[in-house]
Amino acid sequence: METLSQIFGQINSIVWGPLMLVMILGVGLFLQIGLKLMPILKLGTGFKLLLSGRKAKEGEANDGELPPFQALMTALAATVGTGNIAGVATAVFLGGPGALFWMWCTALVGMATKFSEAVLAVKYREVDANGNHIGGPMYYIKNGLGKNWAWLGTLFAIFGAIAAFGIGNTVQSNSIADVLQANFAIPTWGTGLALMVLTAAVLIGGVKRIGAVAGSLVPVMAIAYLIAGLIVLFINASEIPTALSLVFTHAFSPAAAEGGFAGAAVWAAIRFGVARGVFSNEAGLGSAPIAHASAQTKEPVRQGLIAMLGTFIDTIIICSITGLVIITSGAWTSGESGAALTSMAFAQALPGVGNYLIAISLSIFAFTTILGWSFYGERCMIYLAGTKSVPFYRAAWIIAVPLGAVVSLEFIWLVADTLNAAMALPNLIALAMLSPVVFKLTKEYFEKNAKEASASKG
Repeated sequence: METLSQIFGQINSIVWGPLMLVMILGVGLFLQIGLKLMPILKLGTGFKLLLSGRKAKEGEANDGELPPFQALMTALAATVGTGNIAGVATAVFLGGPGALFWMWCTALVGMATKFSEAVLAVKYREVDANGNHIGGPMYYIKNGLGKNWAWLGTLFAIFGAIAAFGIGNTVQSNSIADVLQANFAIPTWGTGLALMVLTAAVLIGGVKRIGAVAGSLVPVMAIAYLIAGLIVLFINASEIPTALSLVFTHAFSPAAAEGGFAGAAVWAAIRFGVARGVFSNEAGLGSAPIAHASAQTKEPVRQGLIAMLGTFIDTIIICSITGLVIITSGAWTSGESGAALTSMAFAQALPGVGNYLIAISLSIFAFTTILGWSFYGERCMIYLAGTKSVPFYRAAWIIAVPLGAVVSLEFIWLVADTLNAAMALPNLIALAMLSPVVFKLTKEYFEKNAKEASASKG
């Protein structure tokens, strides 16, 4: 295991090196500029569409399996997970407070990335043998770039089907088992078995049941966590100006060693801020568009406007709350990392309650991630081997859940981090090459809306 960890460690340092960070931020910035900052300027429009997207528009119910709202909730179910609690804490622990700034940068450009992914996913989606709408990077690579690039789509599907077992399965079950054992003395094997049963119960119902569960759980868990975080920030209100100063200062200058914090160079703040930001909001990975491809809509741009909210909600809102709670509490200098650091920060402000709150929040966040990523992995397998492969993939998925609960957390995080980068590469190449399609569709959509609005006034 030690040798394997060293091998993955070396691969990880390469795939998450300067080239990958430049690609993620560079492609996102390129798309944001090409869209003339539309994802930021039209944020309000996105939320309006989200609220009206609980049901499919008239005549669009047969154009997908999930209402636009449920498509976003399914994507958020997979996105909002351990990255929001443990991932943010790890970024601050390894990169200092400045890592939070680089997470914000990743999110701001990532909104354009997520918008573009969803637009292309709906534009180039297909219908499978069971009549379900399927899409994602593998399909927009094959149908958008042509047969000569089909190998790149296959590469993404292979990475996605395997990576799902890391980022979306074993990492999540391991985190749940770890936090429940620490706070409630529940044995890891017991948590693993319980998760296996719950996961199996939902997966048997397919995409519609995943969408229904996500549509119910995600809004409740996100709002509850935000309220708790805001209460802690209210208690620590006097420390907020200092915390924000640390975030902006250490984004561009080294963070010195303090207490149990070993210190961090600016490069560490950038690297871990971007890496954990991508791990959390998944912008550029190509995972979320797989869910948005199932949306009941005929308008790719409309779904893109809803999709980009996932990055905003995940990182600008939820991750910011976690990061500021950790920094205002002073716990970031304690030497703790991961979920234990977040738990300590909440417990300082809410003694006897904070640690249990984090344990429950992380468990629900991570469970919905297991459900969301099972859907992503299945879609990748359908692309590779057809619909007949789904029962076998589901069986493997369900078995992996309890196994993940009892193995080494550090090794799992390392593998998941590495596979994330492997997924991102084919997707980022495709996004850059298909950007003219995104720009064209976006321009046509807003011109059409402007004409309709003008006609209605006249």
